[in-house]
Amino acid sequence: MSVTYWCERAWLPGGVAESVLVEVEGGRIAAIGPGAPGTAQRLAGLTIPGLANAHSHAFHRALRGATQTGAGDFWTWRTQMYEIAARLDPDTYLDLARAVYAEMALAGVTTVGEFHYLHHAPGGRPYQDPNVMGHALIQAARDAGLRVALLDTCYLTGGIGTPLSGAQERFGDGDAERWAARAEDLAAAYEGQPDVEIGAAIHSVRAVPPEQMATVAEFSHRHAAPLHAHVSEQRAENAACAERYAATPVEVLHEHGALGPRSTAVHATHLSDVDVELLGHSRTYVCMCPTTERDLADGIGPARALADRGARITLGSDSHAVIDLFEEARAVELDERLASERRGHWRAADLLAAATCDGQASLGFPDAGELVPGAWADLVSVRLDSVRTAGAGDLEAVVFAATAADVHSVVSGGRRVVAEGRHVLGDVGSMLAEAIGRVR
Repeated sequence: MSVTYWCERAWLPGGVAESVLVEVEGGRIAAIGPGAPGTAQRLAGLTIPGLANAHSHAFHRALRGATQTGAGDFWTWRTQMYEIAARLDPDTYLDLARAVYAEMALAGVTTVGEFHYLHHAPGGRPYQDPNVMGHALIQAARDAGLRVALLDTCYLTGGIGTPLSGAQERFGDGDAERWAARAEDLAAAYEGQPDVEIGAAIHSVRAVPPEQMATVAEFSHRHAAPLHAHVSEQRAENAACAERYAATPVEVLHEHGALGPRSTAVHATHLSDVDVELLGHSRTYVCMCPTTERDLADGIGPARALADRGARITLGSDSHAVIDLFEEARAVELDERLASERRGHWRAADLLAAATCDGQASLGFPDAGELVPGAWADLVSVRLDSVRTAGAGDLEAVVFAATAADVHSVVSGGRRVVAEGRHVLGDVGSMLAEAIGRVR
């Protein structure tokens, strides 16, 4: 099936162009160039490539509005998160994730990296199909019109030297070999399916002992798949790691083969100069999640220093306190201003690249994130006449003024999933309310 779209304006590799025709065939861009609208479907405003949400925990969306006030820190928030994890089953997880992914689609996201560790039934008992929760997430993404990198997560300990307990027991496979056996079955189930990437994740140095990390890294190398890890999100994590291993989390991951051009360090908030050099020199991606990092009072990571050393920055909404990749993108610059008391660390185009082509590549979809022939046909159209964007310049307006509410049309892999601000599944707000109500 062939469809032609006419973009009033489009962000191409060479910059913003006006009156652009995009021919789509078989989920890919077949041709692109200047032209009159004719009979093509019209996309008003500025059309950009599909956004990549490089770090998601779908079930955390149930915490929005319930954990934002009061005293406490990451660790008290984590207790509330475990309470939600304890209540989910494959059916409720499917419903919740479908609604969350539909919310992402409304925000212009066409690919999600789901950091998935909610594997088993309460008490750690495997379901009859040990990957049923992963299958639910993949089905949810497909229903919502997203590609998905399911980052199947190895999670073995409740802290450095501490066994899993309570809700954490649902996360563990016992050891990395048993994790790998389950992950291999999952990868085999989706082999050759282009909209799904089965990747791997080391939850953190808190949850995976160093001697188990190589097995996870080997899975990534064997499948040429993404490998993600939470890294140095809190100072307490660094302190515990230094006490046990006489090294930082980045150093531990480096020593066990977990850094490199297919790897992503998520958060990377509290880094030493050596950490920055290791991440940059290894060409590891670094996923910043500013709305979560400020919600949990984690701190501000050294994004500019990392990029200057060679790391590639990507973006995620993580706990989904907000799902808005424009907010995540501009926060990288604005938070840097707060930390440095200077402006002008990033160009708008660089921030948008973090949200598009770099994020897509970090999830195993290097053929997405640009409006070029052969790429996935992901077209996200943003209004330039809303109360937020009216009167402002094209790219600057989208990055520094637009919100998810300004996305009015989304074509994902050639499929129109959002039109006039409405998702094909219907009222996403009602879907979210119902799904969250079932687990809260």
